[in-house]
Order: sequence, then C-alpha cells, then structure tokens
Amino acid sequence: MSTRHSGLQKEVFSLYRRALRMVNLKPEQARQKFLLYVRYTFKSQAAAVPPRNISAIEHMLRRGRRQLEMYEDSKVRDCWVSKEMLEWGKQNPGRSVQSRPPT
Repeated sequence: MSTRHSGLQKEVFSLYRRALRMVNLKPEQARQKFLLYVRYTFKSQAAAVPPRNISAIEHMLRRGRRQLEMYEDSKVRDCWVSKEMLEWGKQNPGRSVQSRPPT
C-alpha cells in the first residue's frame, strides 16, 4: 500500500531532492559540509513548524528556493557549518556523498 502525499509535501520533497543534487555539483572537499547543511536545515525547519501550518510551510518553501538558487551558483564553492550542525551530524549519521564528477 503506497502513501499518498499532498501537493505541498511533494513540493518539499522536490526541493530536498534538488538540494541533494546541488551537493554533487560542489567541489569534492566541500560536499560533506553542504550535505550536512542541507540535512540539518531541512530537519530543523521541519521540527519547527506544525504540519498544518500551510502558510508557514509555503513561506519556508519560497525562502528555501531562493537560498538554493544562491547555493547552486557555481561561484559558491564552500559553506559554513556550525558546531551545533556538526554535533547533530554525529548523532544522526547519514549516507556519505559519493564522488561523482559534476555534470
């Protein structure tokens, strides 16, 4: 039995996938930091907003798209991660980024 997702949920998933694809376009030495930044940001933002607060979610989607457009720029080669993000990353290990040449 498959789960049906709302249009808003699909938009959030789409933004997350787009962000993960952006990580693979960054220099290899910075990919882990970008991945941690993306995972932490999505997880912390999801916990901060109730699922029924549609207007807040739509606002966060708009803000996230603008931010992602900025990070997708090829001139952005690195990102900053806080100690809090690093601690969260240690407690919530994810998959590591595979080494792939940018397309």
